[in-house]
Amino acid sequence: MVPSSAKTEEVETYNELDRELQQQQQQGKRRQGTWKHAAFHVATTIATPAAYAPLPFALASLGWPFGVSSLVSATLATWYSSLLIASLWKWDGNKHVTYRNLAHSIFARRISNILNLRKARQQVASLGNNIAIHIAAGSSLKAVYKYYQSDGTLTLQHFIIFFGAFELSLSQLPDIHSLRWVNGLCTFSTVGFAATTIGVTIYNGRKIDRKSVSYSLHGSSSAKTFRAFNALGAIAFSFGDAMLPEIQNTVKEPARRNMYKGVSAAYTVIVLSYWLLAFCGYWAFGSEVQPYIVSSLSDPKWTIIMANLFAVIQISGCFQIYCRPTYAYFEETLLSKKTASHSPLGNKLIRLIFTSVYIVIITLIAAAMPFFGDFVSICGAIGFTPLDFVFPALAYLKARRERRNTGLQLCLKLLNFAIVGWFSVVAVLGCIGAIRFIIEDIKTYNFFHDM
Repeated sequence: MVPSSAKTEEVETYNELDRELQQQQQQGKRRQGTWKHAAFHVATTIATPAAYAPLPFALASLGWPFGVSSLVSATLATWYSSLLIASLWKWDGNKHVTYRNLAHSIFARRISNILNLRKARQQVASLGNNIAIHIAAGSSLKAVYKYYQSDGTLTLQHFIIFFGAFELSLSQLPDIHSLRWVNGLCTFSTVGFAATTIGVTIYNGRKIDRKSVSYSLHGSSSAKTFRAFNALGAIAFSFGDAMLPEIQNTVKEPARRNMYKGVSAAYTVIVLSYWLLAFCGYWAFGSEVQPYIVSSLSDPKWTIIMANLFAVIQISGCFQIYCRPTYAYFEETLLSKKTASHSPLGNKLIRLIFTSVYIVIITLIAAAMPFFGDFVSICGAIGFTPLDFVFPALAYLKARRERRNTGLQLCLKLLNFAIVGWFSVVAVLGCIGAIRFIIEDIKTYNFFHDM
């Protein structure tokens, strides 16, 4: 017998999902995005300077053999996982326009636990990502300021606040599709940042006496181990994308085919930028490379300024993509109530209030604990690894379990089980490493430290 309270909770959950699905389907009638728009959105959410700028440091923490193999395997696994999510768009004949809808359709018997866990994972990934990239944007703005005002008195916290104010204005745009031109500019900035940073990295690397560059792992055995754990979390973060179903919901039919093309086009940019910057950065500076590669560059100054400006532009669009799940939750909670205002002005005022609260919280945390590398690792470990590596493989295994066991299907099952097993381990190890470094940094620095 199922307790009546449990039945009531299940009915309420189903009703909530039905309302959400109806709302999303109504929005889906206005879907006009092409595969190019999907590529812009995917590239913007994944290939951010905050994501791939730490990759040379991650390689330095792992060494050449393990670092290269980890980066390549993560690239292939996340591209494959993204295609899996896109393939489940209408796996049972119905559209699944959010992660919650998709989880409900596949794991119906465990609906409460799955949906709550899924929703929590997405929120953790989105919040953690925005804290990390907020710190990166503030650091880039500060670098530009120091170039022109070397004795200026403004601190990192000031620029974190300035960036937060700018994001608050962008937050008033209604949905992801309204950001398509912003994200087109951001994709251009992604390529610009990668090309500039790679070029300057090679230039700096050639000026350095190559005999003085060391690629050995420094520190005690425990320090090396925790640094390696931390690096695994950073690599997982660099491929995080918690918005694939929401992005696919902006794409016109055939949505599945357009998403395949968009994801593959985005990963062309990702492979070129990620691999080149990671390998060149580690080659140039060895084990002395900084967690944010731009901080290791020294000359020529104007190109470093240009790279930092590209970074700020790109991060501004990525921030918006990742705050949308939280905004959607507030809109469902506040604007759908009978007491909510039905006037456009009233709804805009409500939106301004909850977006302001969100931006203030993110800005406050980023300013108080500007430990960029630590947030990258812990967000990758507990947010993106379960969300973008483990869940797609499990969902596909569950949804396609009734297919005939051909040779190809057996190979896919083995591959999915391998991804689930390995990246579950990565999540645990990355979390351990990130927590250890956060504790160490809190002991070393005061809150609101000007990094």
